[in-house]
Amino acid sequence: MKIVVDSGVDLNMTPETMSEMGIHQVPLSVTFKGKTYREGVDIDRVQFYSMLSENSEFPVTSQPSPGLIAETYKAIASKDPDILSIHMSSGLSGTYDAARVAAGLVPNAKITHFDTKTLSVASGWQAIAAARAVKVGQPIEQVLSIMKRIGDATDTLFTLKELRYLIHGGRISHIKGLMASLLNIKPIIGVEKVHGKYVQMGQARTFNNAIENLVSLVTGRYPAGTKLRAQIVYAQNPDGADMLKNALDKISKCDWMPKFTISLVLGAHTGPSVVGLAFAPDATLREVDLS
Repeated sequence: MKIVVDSGVDLNMTPETMSEMGIHQVPLSVTFKGKTYREGVDIDRVQFYSMLSENSEFPVTSQPSPGLIAETYKAIASKDPDILSIHMSSGLSGTYDAARVAAGLVPNAKITHFDTKTLSVASGWQAIAAARAVKVGQPIEQVLSIMKRIGDATDTLFTLKELRYLIHGGRISHIKGLMASLLNIKPIIGVEKVHGKYVQMGQARTFNNAIENLVSLVTGRYPAGTKLRAQIVYAQNPDGADMLKNALDKISKCDWMPKFTISLVLGAHTGPSVVGLAFAPDATLREVDLS
């Protein structure tokens, strides 16, 4: 069995490591200043965020077409008909639905689809665990159970300095977004687990206070002393990422995974200042780590 993910599932892996783990990635696209780029193919994240910070125009993202996904399925099915297709939340992207349509174009493949109901590294944790489980010969039912357990245990929170990207992308109400923008509000946003959509978890008047409030949400979720597995992503705000890590280290005990730059198709909707955190009880993740 091989694994297919979309580029909204953040893995922080080299192409060589992905190949070793049997993971294939289908790129989402972003159109900026009249030109369309496929993530990881025509443009990398550093290039994109540099362009984003230097221009006032808004990028437009698009999911891969069923035909493009089907091409990936066909190439894999020519060697292995069993495919597990793992995608960022259907509540935030149409990629999962496009993948299901694509499966109908490849009748010789046996494709199982999985909606992570989240995004970025929280989705990536599920995909990596699935690939490890497949590698050691776990049956598909067990693989799906492992991903669900990780999804149930993992939370995602992020904050940012400006709202105009979220407003433009329709991810928050224009009216609420406009009022918050006028008030210079910095939101703390999470991803709920039922439909996999954004929910506002809090707000602050300054970015520093937003980081503090985000940390308070983490520590309010688990009792003092709970060891957490945590990972930070950011767009073009490494200082904000360091601030978040330092603030959480003062209060919680974390097993940190490496910080890295968030998928550009996700950052296109949040802007260059975004900082995000995925976290879960370390004990739960160790149970299904399979490393």
